[in-house]
Amino acid sequence: MDFYEKVKGFILEPSKTFDATKEDTLEDALKYYVGITAIFSAISAVLSAFASTLFGSMMGGFGMMMGASAGIAVAISIFVMLLILMVIWAFIGGAIIHIFVYIVGGRKGIVKTIIALMYADTPYLLFGWIPIIGLIAAIWSLVLSVLGIRQFQELTTGRAILAIFIPIIIIGIIVFVAMIAVFTFAIGPSGEMISQGS
Repeated sequence: MDFYEKVKGFILEPSKTFDATKEDTLEDALKYYVGITAIFSAISAVLSAFASTLFGSMMGGFGMMMGASAGIAVAISIFVMLLILMVIWAFIGGAIIHIFVYIVGGRKGIVKTIIALMYADTPYLLFGWIPIIGLIAAIWSLVLSVLGIRQFQELTTGRAILAIFIPIIIIGIIVFVAMIAVFTFAIGPSGEMISQGS
């Protein structure tokens, strides 16, 4: 399948497309993922550059000139940084998810998990930058993660759901506990907010 067919397939016919890409290599998936991540990074970079230029224009003529040059620098930096970090995270996140895939019975290897998750990111990487629609795209990518893990690891839907949601729940609990700890520290033992210099 070519790039366009995969994009269209993962958006409109994910189950069928996961079946069609089941024998894809990591190299195949990585080329696709870099391509679609480049689109996401470019859009994010352009939006950031626009915001920077807009902020500069509010500061008058000199500010507008500075904002425009800063906007270009910001755009290039964001594009490169996002592209690199998201590709790195695809492997780190895939490795973390694969621990739970293995726990629930997935035995097709870590590469299959990483490929499934790279393909599952398609909706979010295409539409994640759009307000409100981005949230729907993120949820759709989560659903695709379950479908991809189910089909690439040959698991039941229930086991695939567990593999995806157990780490999300664990991370949520850790964040919640950390927030409570910070809040408790900020209030202090007397029940009053700790102020600077007191």
